[in-house]
Amino acid sequence: MHTNPSSPLLQLQNLQISYGGIQAVKGIDLDLWAGELVCLIGANGAGKTTTLNAIAGVLPIAGGSILYQGDKVNAVPAHKRLRRGVALVPEGRGIFTRLTVEENLRMGAYTRKDKAGIEADLERVYTMLPRVKERLHQVAGTLSGGEQQMVAIGRALLSRPRLLLLDEPSMGLAPLVVEKIFEVVQSVARDGVTILLVEQNANLALEFAQRGYVMESGKITLTGSGGDLLANPKVREAYLGEVA
Repeated sequence: MHTNPSSPLLQLQNLQISYGGIQAVKGIDLDLWAGELVCLIGANGAGKTTTLNAIAGVLPIAGGSILYQGDKVNAVPAHKRLRRGVALVPEGRGIFTRLTVEENLRMGAYTRKDKAGIEADLERVYTMLPRVKERLHQVAGTLSGGEQQMVAIGRALLSRPRLLLLDEPSMGLAPLVVEKIFEVVQSVARDGVTILLVEQNANLALEFAQRGYVMESGKITLTGSGGDLLANPKVREAYLGEVA
């Protein structure tokens, strides 16, 4: 495993993904450097979720390469990518609704053997997510949407990710809850976890992200710093509901 700081943590090269006979992602390039918070924005059906699932190893790719820590991981199965530090918080949260909150969190650490480290990470998650700590023994399916999203993020953190893939963390949540979720995302980023965020709320995502990529119909059409994309009239019109 060669970790070369002069190369990106994650690199997508001409990535192509097809399913059901349709080419969903049509040869995209994307770089993500260690310590960055980068967002991927675009309309529904642009291929954003498909891209995250391919990076996590949940979907096979049709062409191109996924490089992680300088190694090509095209054929590496999802559970091995998780062991190497790639964690996905899927769209719709994907928590275990019949397990308690604590059981959900511990499931995040299933690849780990370091008991003391796991307990220390649980404590860090409790500090970061006090609402989750209050609900430890509650069945996860009885939580509100925002609390479930926090459990899903906490569970991913228990795998000690280097790269956290977040798919639509604000979807269907009230504005105040969304604010809280983004505070959590920021504090995870400050802890040095690299984050690739797919987010419908382009305004919020670009405010938080250092850089962004705009995806349309399976292609990346624009890239730039969060501030540049926020100021771009095309982006404002298409994603921020402004008329140019």
